[in-house]
Amino acid sequence: MEHKPNRLYKSRLFVMIFADRRNLLELYNAVSGKNYKDPELLEINTLENAIYMSMKNDLSFLIDARLSLYEHQSTYSPNLPLRFLLYLTDLLSGMTRDKNLYGRKKVIISPPQFIVFYNGEEKQPDRKFLNLSDLYGAAEKEHRLELKVLMLNINIGHNPELMKASRTLWEYAEYTGRVRKYAKEFPVADAVEQAITECIQEGILKNFLEKNRTEAKNVSIYEYDQEKHLRQEKEDAWEDGRKDGLAEGERIGRDENRKELIQKKLQKGKTISEIADALEESEAEIQRLIEEMNK
Repeated sequence: MEHKPNRLYKSRLFVMIFADRRNLLELYNAVSGKNYKDPELLEINTLENAIYMSMKNDLSFLIDARLSLYEHQSTYSPNLPLRFLLYLTDLLSGMTRDKNLYGRKKVIISPPQFIVFYNGEEKQPDRKFLNLSDLYGAAEKEHRLELKVLMLNINIGHNPELMKASRTLWEYAEYTGRVRKYAKEFPVADAVEQAITECIQEGILKNFLEKNRTEAKNVSIYEYDQEKHLRQEKEDAWEDGRKDGLAEGERIGRDENRKELIQKKLQKGKTISEIADALEESEAEIQRLIEEMNK
């Protein structure tokens, strides 16, 4: 029996593929427009400790004195800039641990860039910036702290130039797209198996899938189940909100009808006690409705 991976220690498929320095350098070159050749130039410093919702930073690395933080997402979240801020703070704490932050000499840090690779089913543009300032609860003329995250849509059919520049990214998108497609027709385990078999036959992630077939299958099943669960939670929340809205609408309508009756009885000189008896309500409830009418 195959076991699904535990989210706290098993890598996600995207990380499994791009943890390989050659694939990561290819992806960096595609995103940045650079043309580095030596994978050993990458200094990978991905966070291993859970710091946000039991999720670790997907990939972070240094090259050419620049710090890149990459995150893969199958669900859109406007809170990604805040998450990246937490990742960055944790990374910089480790990178400057032996520096004198209270001294007169400047502590040099690497300028960061934040990239999200999005392949969810919710429609999103090819490129979209998410700003930390969008989360601020107060308006400011000038934001003293800003963090901009570039979200790149990597579903098939999006960002063709990026996909052309990174063959591995295109292959990843093709594989995950097939899993999602077949999972609508077959049980998810069968869908993943079919996608793996087809991709190996067609040379898509061939070496990776042949070498890591069992773990890739387990991770893919887990990721699809998690994605499905998040979709269902969102749908349930929407349905609960709709029901709450209907119930609130009914309550407001009921209150308006009672207020109309109360107004007519007040015009006839009825007392609160008499109105309460007539409408079979408590005097306190009648008083509450009258106070609302007088606002």
